[in-house]
Amino acid sequence: MSQPSAVGPVDVLTTDSDAARAALRRLRAEVAKAVVGQDAVVTGLVIALLCRGHVLLEGVPGVAKTLLVRAVAAALDLDAKRLQFTPDLMPGDVTGSLIFDPRTAAFTFREGPVFTNLLLADEINRTPPKTQSALLEVMEEHQVSVEGVRRPLPAPFIVAATQNPVEYEGTYPLPEAQLDRFLLKLAVPLPNRDDELGVLRAHHAGFDPGDLAAAGIRPVAGAADLAAARHAVRQVQVSEGVFGYIVDLCRATRTAPALELGASPRGSTALLNTAKAWGWLAGRDYVTPDDVKAVTRATLRHRIRLRPEAELEGVTADGVLDSVLGTVATPR
Repeated sequence: MSQPSAVGPVDVLTTDSDAARAALRRLRAEVAKAVVGQDAVVTGLVIALLCRGHVLLEGVPGVAKTLLVRAVAAALDLDAKRLQFTPDLMPGDVTGSLIFDPRTAAFTFREGPVFTNLLLADEINRTPPKTQSALLEVMEEHQVSVEGVRRPLPAPFIVAATQNPVEYEGTYPLPEAQLDRFLLKLAVPLPNRDDELGVLRAHHAGFDPGDLAAAGIRPVAGAADLAAARHAVRQVQVSEGVFGYIVDLCRATRTAPALELGASPRGSTALLNTAKAWGWLAGRDYVTPDDVKAVTRATLRHRIRLRPEAELEGVTADGVLDSVLGTVATPR
C-alpha cells in the first residue's frame, strides 16, 4: 500500500472537501516528525479514519507500531487511550464493569478504556481469545452492553491495534470474527537503510518517543475536519464497471485453489469503502480500478485463509491476492 498521489484531471470539489483533505495531509506530515519511513502505514490509518473502520498493525517488535498510533492521536484533536493487552487482562478491564459503591449501596458502571475516540490496543494478540472477544461488540456496534444496558461509545471511534507476528512466543491467534471487523491489516516493515539512519540521527539529537510534544507534534486536524472528509468520501462516485470489478475480485478469492476461505460480502463492502477513500485522497470524486488495486492487499489479506498445504509450500495471502489481481479482468 503506497501513498496516493493526484494523477490526471482533478475534478472541482467543494471547499470543505479541499480543506479537509489538506488537514489530513498535514496530519501525515505531522506524524512524519516522529515516525520515519512509514508513509504507507500512515495513509492506511487515515483511510481507516475516513471509513469509520478499525486497523490492525502487524510487525516485529521495534518498528514503531505503537509510536505511530500515538503520533496520529497527538496530531488529531481527539481523545485517545492506550490499553496494553496482557495474558491476565480480563474483559471488564477493556469495556468497564459494575462496581459496588458502599456509600450508596448500589452498583455503578465504571467506564473502561474503550470509552474514547481512538483506542490503541497494544499487542492485542498477547491476551487470550476470551478477552479479545470483548472488543467484538465494541468494534461492530460502537457500544458496550453490561447487564442488559447499552452504553454508546463517543463518536468518532476507532480501534488501532498492534500485534506481533503469530509465530512469536506468547501470542494467540485472533478469532476470525474479530479479524473480519478490522477494515485494514497493515504490515509495518523494517525500515530501509536511509530511514534507519534517520532514526539514529533523531535519537542522537535528543528525540524522546515518550514525549511527542517535544518532537513538535501538534494537533493539525480535528473532529470537524474528519466529519467533512467522511462526508466527502461518501459522495465519491463509483461506476458499474468498478462495482463489478470489486465483486469479481472477491468471488475469485472464494475459488482460489490455495485458499480454504475467501473474502466474504463484508470484504466486498470494505474494498468499496477503502477504494473510495483512496480515490478521494488522490483528489478525485470517482473511483478507478487502480484505486481498487491499491487497497486490495490491506483490505483483504486478513479476510482470507490459506489451506495448510499451501502454507507449507510457502504461499502467502498477499501472493494469492496478487495472483487474483493478475487474473481478474480490469474494466476499461
